[in-house]
Amino acid sequence: MRTTTLGPDGPEVGVIGLGCMGMSFGYDQATPRDEAELISVIHQALDQGMTLLDTSDVYGPLTNEELLGRALAQGGRERAVLATKVGALTRNAQGEPVPGLNNRPEHIRRSIDESLGRLGTDHVDLYYLHRVDPSVPIEESVGALAEAVEAGKARAIGLSEVNVEQIKRAQSVHPVTAVQSELSLWTRDWMTEVLPYCKEQGIAFVPYSPLGKGFLTGRFTSFDDLPQDDFRRGLARFQQDALRVNFALAEKVRQLAERIGATPAQVALAWVLAQGEYVVPIPGTKTPKYLLDNAGAADVQLSAEDLAELDALPTPQGGRYY
Repeated sequence: MRTTTLGPDGPEVGVIGLGCMGMSFGYDQATPRDEAELISVIHQALDQGMTLLDTSDVYGPLTNEELLGRALAQGGRERAVLATKVGALTRNAQGEPVPGLNNRPEHIRRSIDESLGRLGTDHVDLYYLHRVDPSVPIEESVGALAEAVEAGKARAIGLSEVNVEQIKRAQSVHPVTAVQSELSLWTRDWMTEVLPYCKEQGIAFVPYSPLGKGFLTGRFTSFDDLPQDDFRRGLARFQQDALRVNFALAEKVRQLAERIGATPAQVALAWVLAQGEYVVPIPGTKTPKYLLDNAGAADVQLSAEDLAELDALPTPQGGRYY
């Protein structure tokens, strides 16, 4: 796979990475996971050159970092550019990990050590603030991330789901290497201000859900196609009335893919890759078949006419989340 860097001075990575969340969290939770296959997919990703591996303490919670740690204990850590996140997981009164914003510096200091323990490594290559906690000044949170860099526990810091003002405030404390937010043919919110600012500043942009949470692959045409206990059943764009409208968008992607001899997933990812030199999407998968499909997008060349056709696709019906 061809490579790029996370910004002009960042680490070298494959142009497509691997989002590991769905291996432990969010998608089709009723189906038992085959850990051996998941670990095999992680190793195959590295073999394909998909070296940016993305996780978070909130995925599971905790279990996704543990899975990735077990996979890398079997080899590949030296090839991986390992990213995890903090700030979207807190502890309840009983000390149990629960989803919830917590950007307090003391929480971040404790969490990096706990994440490193689960991942089985002495450092991560990229440590993100997962979500901004409005009750804590972002400068204080980024200061704690910077301490992790100074201590050698993280090589660089990133931010997720932030606006330009928040990026600027973070930059006043420490250089920001990457910004991670949702970007795909059906989620383009960040293209107006955030992506142009990242390009101007030499900040990498790391799109999660670049396949529209699987919708752009053409696999879903009905609400009933969604597995039981799958969080997409609660998302507005996957409700049946919205799907009837949104299917036309996926069909356009399918038609273009058929015309150029690619798959819909590859077309959707190639469009994301075309958005900038330092744009590194991290599609998630649990199977070798879809991993290889995603990796193949790095070789898909979209013409100016193809890109214009995709740019003209309508906004989907339904909000991004609820």
